[in-house]
Amino acid sequence: MDKIIAKSIQLNCSVEKAFQMFTENQLLESWLCLKADVEPVLGGKYELFWNPEDKENNSTIGCRITSIEKNKMLSFEWKGAEQFKHFMNQTDPLTHVVVMFFSEQQSTATVYLIHSGWRNTKEWEEARQWFDQAWQQAFAALKKETTH
Repeated sequence: MDKIIAKSIQLNCSVEKAFQMFTENQLLESWLCLKADVEPVLGGKYELFWNPEDKENNSTIGCRITSIEKNKMLSFEWKGAEQFKHFMNQTDPLTHVVVMFFSEQQSTATVYLIHSGWRNTKEWEEARQWFDQAWQQAFAALKKETTH
């Protein structure tokens, strides 16, 4: 379990809105990336770009949705940032993200995220720690985006 990134956050929005924040391109671009190309269906694209001018680096190009249940859960493949791509983006399987959505009340949703698939080397551990921080920052941006 120490190789898994696990995050949770309570959002001031409906569970439907929380799910949309992970599945609608325009909403993903408001908190997670500069450009999103997501097809919210099983096997659909889950491609996020942090530098749309250089789509091969700092992106999840080629990643797919591995399971989806509207307003309940979403899972997708994940690739590494540029400094980790030489090992993270060549593995089979890639790392994997599962996001679960729970409705607490009418206007509150809890989101749980699990990022797994980390290997047991020093460079993989560096990547895992980097992504642990990256997800923390992303969730802070998500909370800010769903608060107003």
